[in-house]
Amino acid sequence: MTAAETLDIVGNTVLIVVDIQGGEIPREDSRTEIPYMGGRTERAPRVREVIRHCREKGIPVVFIQEVHKPSLVDIGRELDGSEGPHCLEGWEETELAPGIDPRPEEFLIKKRRYSAFFGTELEIVLKGYKAETLLLVGGLTDVCVHYTAVDAHQHDYRFRVLTDCVGGSTQQAHDNALQAMHYLQRDALVTAAQTNEWLATLPTPKPVSPVHELVRNA
Repeated sequence: MTAAETLDIVGNTVLIVVDIQGGEIPREDSRTEIPYMGGRTERAPRVREVIRHCREKGIPVVFIQEVHKPSLVDIGRELDGSEGPHCLEGWEETELAPGIDPRPEEFLIKKRRYSAFFGTELEIVLKGYKAETLLLVGGLTDVCVHYTAVDAHQHDYRFRVLTDCVGGSTQQAHDNALQAMHYLQRDALVTAAQTNEWLATLPTPKPVSPVHELVRNA
C-alpha cells in the first residue's frame, strides 16, 4: 500500500491539524501517558511547511486540541485501553507544540473525545468554509486521525491523509490505520510533497479586507 500517484482534490479544501501537542516539554519528561512511535522530529518541519503553504494559498487551517479536566470527569472510556491520563488542562504537555500557532482568524477547536467531529463545532466550521475535501495531519494515526477520518467519511467529506505528516502509537498501528483509511477511500493516502506540489498550482489569493471595511462599503 502506497500513497496515490496524484493528489485528487475536489471542491473547497480545509487542512485539519489534529492534536499536535506537547508544549515545550521534552517527550521524556511528559506526564502524558500515551505511547508514540518515533519520527516526530522529522515530521514537524513537513507539517509546518504544509501549514505555511496552505495559508499562502488561502486554504483554511483548522487546529484541533484534545483537552480534559484534571478531575477526568470528561475523559469517558479513554483510560480503558493502552492510554493513561493525558491532555489535562493546566499541563504544559497539553499545549500545542512549538510552531503550531493558530492565527486569530483561524479556528482552534478543543475536543473531549478522539474524533474531532464528536461533540465539537467542527461541522459548523466546515460548512462555513463549504468544505468538500479535508487534508489531515497530526496524531495519533491509529486513534484521533483515524476516527476523525472515519467521521469525515460518514459526513460525506473526501479526506486525504498526509502519510509522512502523521504518527501512530506504534509503527504497526500506524500502518494498519493507514490501510483501514485507504479501504474507506481509495485516494486517501498522499504525501506532503504531493500536497505541496498541488498547492503550488493554485493562484495566490488577493488580500481580504477586514469585516468592518466590507460592512462600511456595502
